[in-house]
Amino acid sequence: METNFVILGTGAGPGLPSFFCDCVGCREARSNPALARTRSGAFLDTGTTKILIDTSPDLRQQLIREQIRQVDYVFLTHWHYDHFGGLGELEYYVKLVRHEPIPLFLPPSAVPQFTAAFPNLREVFSVRAWEFNKPYGFGEVSLMPLPANHGIETAGFLVSAKGCQLAYFPDTAGLPAESAKVVVGVDWLVCDATFHGENWFPHAHMSIEEAIALGQEVGAGTTILTHMAIHYSQPVANKELQAEATRQPQVAVAYDGMRIRL
Repeated sequence: METNFVILGTGAGPGLPSFFCDCVGCREARSNPALARTRSGAFLDTGTTKILIDTSPDLRQQLIREQIRQVDYVFLTHWHYDHFGGLGELEYYVKLVRHEPIPLFLPPSAVPQFTAAFPNLREVFSVRAWEFNKPYGFGEVSLMPLPANHGIETAGFLVSAKGCQLAYFPDTAGLPAESAKVVVGVDWLVCDATFHGENWFPHAHMSIEEAIALGQEVGAGTTILTHMAIHYSQPVANKELQAEATRQPQVAVAYDGMRIRL
């Protein structure tokens, strides 16, 4: 059965366009909605099981756009608003269609934060703490949380399916040595490339250049750049961004709705 990894959103916290920004990238995205970037998230479809990775504030829009009508599990990389802010969008799906809570896997440190932030969603989700380096199996597909460098407890996920491997690290500053060893030789590395130009937060994010270098370091088959805020540090238009990023072989710029067949 075919397994697909869908990149639902490819933007950093402000999204693209941002309501408060009039840089060249935001102006371009306003005039051409195909160039917009909703906040980061992904969807793993094993053919039978449907898994959300992060729930951005744009989740409803993303699910409608991709015609996703079933969600069986939710895994969160970390407890930052642009990655959990859409949890409430699943409330009426559970109440009107599913009729049972969705298993929600969180960083251990985020479990009490969920309870404090969303007391009215306790009946919507069955909350569990994920464990680093533990593979969660879904038939022939597994999903394993790996440590990321992001200031708070954060995971990337290694997806393994039928001999293929994809590593998804939307928020990280390089990789801890233990994670880098695990992802060596992955077919796809989908990773944080927040900054175009100077990296303002080198302990939490990467620039485009740093993301490309990481892909080369771990020997990824293809490095896919995501979690992009092209109005951080040096605004850039899409054509220039594509030209810069793809000068190196086996590098691609993610776009909302990008599908990778595993």
